[in-house]
Amino acid sequence: MRRMDQRLADLLHILQLEQLEVNLFRGESRDIGAPQVFGGQVLGQALVAASRTVEGRACHSLHAYFLRRGDFNAPIVYQVDRSREGHSFTTRRVVAIQHGAQVFHMSCSFQVPEEGLDHAPTMPEAPPPESLSDFENYRQELVAQLPEKISRFFEHRRPFEFRPVQMPDFLHPKVLPPRKLVWFRTVDRVPSDDPVLHRNLLAYVSDYNLLDTSPQPHGRSFLHLQMASIDHAMWFHRPFRIDDWLLYSVDSPSASGARGFARGEVYTRDGRLVASTAQEGLIRLRERTAPRS
Repeated sequence: MRRMDQRLADLLHILQLEQLEVNLFRGESRDIGAPQVFGGQVLGQALVAASRTVEGRACHSLHAYFLRRGDFNAPIVYQVDRSREGHSFTTRRVVAIQHGAQVFHMSCSFQVPEEGLDHAPTMPEAPPPESLSDFENYRQELVAQLPEKISRFFEHRRPFEFRPVQMPDFLHPKVLPPRKLVWFRTVDRVPSDDPVLHRNLLAYVSDYNLLDTSPQPHGRSFLHLQMASIDHAMWFHRPFRIDDWLLYSVDSPSASGARGFARGEVYTRDGRLVASTAQEGLIRLRERTAPRS
């Protein structure tokens, strides 16, 4: 049997939460080179915790707030409140706790499958992913040019492939419209058809390529800014596989008050809208960080 890519295997491992008690779960964290736990990890694990308390219903929306920086050297405990058990809808609230303090909370809603009206926008035109360069190639070039403190984030090899329609230039950013298109998928086949797992993985990866769209009209990159997610919302519309190519169409309609707002749409290759996202985050100016000489 072919061995799964270790990056994906490790991600699937950290999404398998340990159940401590009824409605209480514990998850491991990973250091991906950032000063804190990656927000997508907490989103994914919180959705896992909520989903473990629901049967026969699919998550259709979640709304979350990042309250404190997570410590990747310590586990995170997820406490699930069974807020509502309705005829068609189930609501859960998840609180993530670390070192005795809340670091994150999320409300999410689950629905019994139903038929109804159906419409969606047309997917933006984009070149096929096979015609685009993998971000991995740019990542390797970037690591050698960034200060060590920042390059740690790019030294981490991610469990997803990213193929931007327009490759970013973090070292020499240009003024660009506040929108981007990025193809993505897991680096290997997911060994399960369970749609719950595929939604959990999409929640994890949805935190990439979102907020950093906001500085584009100002010719700024993360090197010039202090950035952190404040909140994150997500809606699941239709079935998908996370190991098939998906197109993330992101735009940022506003930045003000040291905050940026971005929203995204996720499409399958055949043009079906499968999920939508929205995020607001802190964006503060800081002194320019010089590349390595």
